[in-house]
Amino acid sequence: MIEYITPTVFLFSTQVLVCLILLFIFYIYCQSLSHQYVQYWLISISALSFSYFVKAYTAYFNTTLSLELWHIVTEFCLHLCQYLFVIFLIVGVLHAKNKIVDSKFKWGSTFLVIALSMISTLLFSSDTTHTFHHFYLSVSLPSFISGCALFALASYLLMDKKRYFATRMLIVFSIVFGFRFLIYSFISIVALTEPWFRQLEPFLIYFDAAAHVILGFILLMWMQGAESSAALSAINRAKYLGKHDSLTGALNREQVMAKLEGRIKEISQGSTKNNNLNLAIFLIDIKQFKFINDTYGLKVGDYVLGEIAKRLNDSVFIPQAVGRLSGDSFMYVIEFESASHISSACAHIHELIERRFIYEHQEITIQCSVGYCCYPEDANNAEELLQKSNLALHHAETNNFTSVAFQEGMQVKGRHLQLMKKNLKAAMKNDEFILYYQPQLNLFKNKLEGVEALVRWQHPEKGLLMPSEFLPELETLGMHSQFDNYILIKACQACERWYKTYKRRVAIAVNITAVEFQNENLVPTIQALLRQYNLPSKYIELEITENVVMTDIGIAMDSIVKLQSMGIKVSIDDFGTGYSSLAYLRDLPIDKIKIDRSFIAEVASNDSDLTIVKSMIDLSHGLGKRVLAEGVETIDQLNVLRKLGCDAVQGYYINHPLPEDKLVRYLEKK
Repeated sequence: MIEYITPTVFLFSTQVLVCLILLFIFYIYCQSLSHQYVQYWLISISALSFSYFVKAYTAYFNTTLSLELWHIVTEFCLHLCQYLFVIFLIVGVLHAKNKIVDSKFKWGSTFLVIALSMISTLLFSSDTTHTFHHFYLSVSLPSFISGCALFALASYLLMDKKRYFATRMLIVFSIVFGFRFLIYSFISIVALTEPWFRQLEPFLIYFDAAAHVILGFILLMWMQGAESSAALSAINRAKYLGKHDSLTGALNREQVMAKLEGRIKEISQGSTKNNNLNLAIFLIDIKQFKFINDTYGLKVGDYVLGEIAKRLNDSVFIPQAVGRLSGDSFMYVIEFESASHISSACAHIHELIERRFIYEHQEITIQCSVGYCCYPEDANNAEELLQKSNLALHHAETNNFTSVAFQEGMQVKGRHLQLMKKNLKAAMKNDEFILYYQPQLNLFKNKLEGVEALVRWQHPEKGLLMPSEFLPELETLGMHSQFDNYILIKACQACERWYKTYKRRVAIAVNITAVEFQNENLVPTIQALLRQYNLPSKYIELEITENVVMTDIGIAMDSIVKLQSMGIKVSIDDFGTGYSSLAYLRDLPIDKIKIDRSFIAEVASNDSDLTIVKSMIDLSHGLGKRVLAEGVETIDQLNVLRKLGCDAVQGYYINHPLPEDKLVRYLEKK
């Protein structure tokens, strides 16, 4: 039957093959990206592929198939495929542009085109006296509807301000292809009986085939561009979060201090136009902010913090820097010439903070305490200015004042820190700190991979204290090295105790301050601990925490290489939110990254977070690093991370941080 393989049959068969290749590529994209718009385009190309298959089959068996029922079935299939191709192409574009189409509309459109295809196919199909009417319904009407839909798509894309190359190409395609359908619809009505009309149809067959191939390439360019854009967005966001607070968008402590120091240098060197400029450094602390979180919820608290940062940045005093130093503490720096400006600025800050906040019909009002000092009157460097503003703030909070300026003799904070130092040393001596352990699940083996050690203070008077209630003072006092060693000892003791009791070992991840890796005593200390407790090195993992910026990458790299040669794994904690995660990932020979919970919270519902997390996982795997996701709280998050190839997870969905007496239940299981 080789004589039936005409050029038309060959063309249709080739188009089927091309469409199948496109389907395979789209399927791979769909599996890796999990974007819904790719799924819609997959349906659109599937409809197109099936229509070409029907055309090829019909053309090949044209001489042997003459059944009227067969022609009706093929005509119905071709109409339905044409409509589905256009509908899901448009729906996919809308989803790609973050215009979510209601599911009722999608199902309604599908049923409508099925009904329309049946009507246009069956009506007048058996009545030879109405052949022209049947032709208009089965040819002219679908062409008119498809042309209008493509013109509507082009109009929508033209109104979009963000036009990438693939978008512009799709606009051109929609206009040209829509124009082709509308012209053909018009000609089929007015020139159906003209001899040249039949000569037009072969040309349109080749034109459509070429246009569909071009469309496939346009959609592939769109997806490739979207993936590249998402990866670039992930890198830019990580860089942004390295300098800014992830919750409020304000500068983080390191950056606001650097900006303040830079401005001091400009003023001291006379680089400003006005030589009479001074700086006022305000520290702002929200009163009873815990009450906001407890009463209205954490989301409301986060909203209030973000709104505070926005109000301060948009202030009429045009601040030189706005930064978030801790949970509910902000720094606000302005320039001034006259001392009267400071009192006005204080009043303005209180007005900004006390102005009511509205969140989902809830009205929240808060107050703040303000402590401030001035450059160059009180100090001539950023650290001293921060310290003295902090002393003034503490004085304001202690004495219930709204605003306090620094004065010599304010040593209350100093005395508090000295008392805290004494208490911390006593707590370590009396072994008042206890470790909680949060299990980590290996997603490939579906087994316990290890635990992260999280410290708590069992205070003899205040009860169980969380890290946020004592770690800031500990870091301010510079006791992190002593404290890190203390926690390492407790972790090694626990591992030894578990082995003696249960004959089982579990890897324990211990948080170590980033700057501690610059301490040349770190490696010998760990070696001594491993020997003392007869502990295989693979059961201790060190996590770099980035609460203090690492200044000497070279020394840190040497320490990590030595630790790895001993068999100890090193990971980056809270990846993407600290000072220089990307630099650490690039420069340090770490084994694993831990993606911060802020990226995981909406990974199952937000395409942007999904793409960012996927890019992080792919980037880390490309560099030979394992990936653990923190903050997994739902089964949907777990399933998405498993699908993305994440190596391990931890979070409340797996288990809360457990005291040792509850963790050992894992060890008792056979």
